[in-house]
Amino acid sequence: MNELLRRMLFLPEQASTFAQDVDHLHYFVIIVTMVSSAAVGLVALGFFWKYRRRSEDQTTPFVAPTAIFEVLAVSVPLAFFLAWFAIGFRDFVKLSSPPPDAMDVYVMGKQWMWKFAYPDGPSSVGVLHVPANRPVRLLITSRDVIHSVFIPAFRVKMDAQPGRYTETWFTATKPGRYQILCTEYCGAQHSKMWGEVVVMAPEAFDEWIKEQQRGLVARADVLADESQVSIQGSLAQWGKQVAVAQGCLRCHNVSGTESATGPSWVDLYQQPTRLADGREIIADEAYLTESMMEPNVKIVAGYQPLMPNYQGKISGPEAAALVEYIKSLRSDRTQQATGGEE
Repeated sequence: MNELLRRMLFLPEQASTFAQDVDHLHYFVIIVTMVSSAAVGLVALGFFWKYRRRSEDQTTPFVAPTAIFEVLAVSVPLAFFLAWFAIGFRDFVKLSSPPPDAMDVYVMGKQWMWKFAYPDGPSSVGVLHVPANRPVRLLITSRDVIHSVFIPAFRVKMDAQPGRYTETWFTATKPGRYQILCTEYCGAQHSKMWGEVVVMAPEAFDEWIKEQQRGLVARADVLADESQVSIQGSLAQWGKQVAVAQGCLRCHNVSGTESATGPSWVDLYQQPTRLADGREIIADEAYLTESMMEPNVKIVAGYQPLMPNYQGKISGPEAAALVEYIKSLRSDRTQQATGGEE
């Protein structure tokens, strides 16, 4: 039945754990609205016939609905709308809450392509490799204008905004190749801003990651031999280089002690942070990126608004590398408390 409805509504195949939930809500809404529309239309036609004018002097009767009829006319549609809201809100919360063990992938939209980077080093343009049956979190930003990552077969979509990180996640269920589209108009070649998700068996994906890492190390060795250029193989290592080049470590300590100028980066990620206005936020990827691009929007309690604005000074990949470097700065105490996991 589900497959028949999917084909009748011209929906793409279901290739993630979200797809079935989204489609079930879709079917529920469509079936109720179509049945209700058909019922209203048939009743209207019946009334046209039953209450048609039969003579020139016939008057239209006054119909006074009963209280029960009015209650039903209001409560039944309201019940359906509330049911749709409850199911949709449940799915929204699920989509907004990636599991702790989700694999992170950084996604950057650029006119007119998609770039993907893994914390362990590999990166690619236009093709995203992920393992089947493992949760994957996409940390999404844009280099220029607003884009939107849409993977129809997974039923996930999230805007990519310049200077911000948004996130979504999925668990792919079927090995194969699935299209990525941009669903925010972004310029002359918006319709050609395609990408592809390659879902691999978990063992094949692990081997692919190892091959990519070996390739990164080999290329780094060649470049170092030929031109003395050091190429680091992970985003965290690159982020450390960016932090040094931008002078971040003059104000932010990475030894675990607080400075008078800026908060320490050690154990900062995912920790509650008190702001000057009394609010408390969690230092996640979105907050860390916002602090680089618009540092005066959220001032940490006890510090002066001295940090410069890095909007336009560092690129999307550099911001992602800095975030990954901050995430890697964990004290022995924190690592023991979390079992050594990221």
